[in-house]
Amino acid sequence: MRMYDIILKKRSNLPLTDEELRFLISGYVNGDIPDYQVSALLMTIVFNGMNARELGTLTMAMAQSGRMVDLSNIDGITVDKHSTGGVGDKTTLIIGPLVAACGGKVAKMSGRGLGHTGGTIDKMESIPNLQVSLDQEAFMNQVNRIGLAVIGQSEGLAPADKKLYALRDVTGTVDSIPLIASSVMSKKLASGAQAILLDVKVGSGAFMKTIDDARALAKAMVDIGTENGRSVKAVLTDMDRPLGHAIGNALEIREVINTLKGHGPEDLTHECLIMAAHMLVLSQICDYETALSRVQQALNSGAALERLRMMIDAQGGDSRVLDDESLLAIGKFTYDVTAPQDGYITHMNTEQCGIASVMLGAGRTVKDDPIDYSAGIVMHKKTDDAVRAGESIATLYASHESLLVNAAKTYLEAITFGKIAPVVVDTILDMVE
Repeated sequence: MRMYDIILKKRSNLPLTDEELRFLISGYVNGDIPDYQVSALLMTIVFNGMNARELGTLTMAMAQSGRMVDLSNIDGITVDKHSTGGVGDKTTLIIGPLVAACGGKVAKMSGRGLGHTGGTIDKMESIPNLQVSLDQEAFMNQVNRIGLAVIGQSEGLAPADKKLYALRDVTGTVDSIPLIASSVMSKKLASGAQAILLDVKVGSGAFMKTIDDARALAKAMVDIGTENGRSVKAVLTDMDRPLGHAIGNALEIREVINTLKGHGPEDLTHECLIMAAHMLVLSQICDYETALSRVQQALNSGAALERLRMMIDAQGGDSRVLDDESLLAIGKFTYDVTAPQDGYITHMNTEQCGIASVMLGAGRTVKDDPIDYSAGIVMHKKTDDAVRAGESIATLYASHESLLVNAAKTYLEAITFGKIAPVVVDTILDMVE
């Protein structure tokens, strides 16, 4: 078998066999196939796409290029959730406890933030002493005991994806739905969960800017899961405005706690309840209507908050933060961004809002940047809210006063004001299964 022939075959828009796809991945990871040949094949995939079988085989080969996590010692159906990345997206830390409180088994490996999007692991590390690394036995024991564990992704998961992504990044082949889908799902397949809920973000703060592109990505990822024997659903959610009111690590943990106490922002609470209900259905615990009632009860009763407390305790963190938010470090310097006119906020460039938080120190522009867990933004007004000239629309927090002015300028430039209230869509846009 020759890589040259595989490139020509795909260039002619013919489907590759399972053997050819496995040959490609094993040869590339082992160093037998050079970058320039893989680059040529990636470009043919950008133009010609892949069918569901090809994509399923490619993704499983990528997953099997490294360690495959075996969760079979966990009782019941293990369920995972993956977000394609957004601003103010702290849903994992609300949904996980909701599902666990209803009898689900949430075994989740999460990532760190990069660019304008935040990472669940960074948010968790703003809780004093919380550990995000567990060995596999401790991870599974914790899920069996309390129904919930959230840890950082193992370095050994899907090394083929890491190598392919670095190549795509320099060859103009990042923006391809089959390649994005295989990248996301290779890590999910390797992580071992039997059921997966995908949260595909749509809008100015998301990688997918249009609902048609988001729907195509969701379908590709669901097909990959189905081809490989996993139960997968995708929820398309709005990211044309940040989710909730907080952007930044400790600030978002504070909002997670308030939401689980029943005082969270309406958009965040609504989205988390619906996604938690779908995860219970994927876990084969009950039907959707029953699931929705159960997660609402878990929220109202405080049972979900108690699961978060149990997870923090189990992972060595200081669970007193649930009762005393002053234990979460918040930036000591603040700046209020004010409305320049009377009217309404008609649009938010959500990516720019995220960039403003990065400028304050809350995120990374490159992988090894340090993070200031205390930095971020609390939004007082969002799209569709009425404002008066001079009224505070957001408060910025930083550890260094010098960071505030430029971040405030970037944040204000992200906000569009007008005289007429806009039409705001529901945060849940569509389902793909």
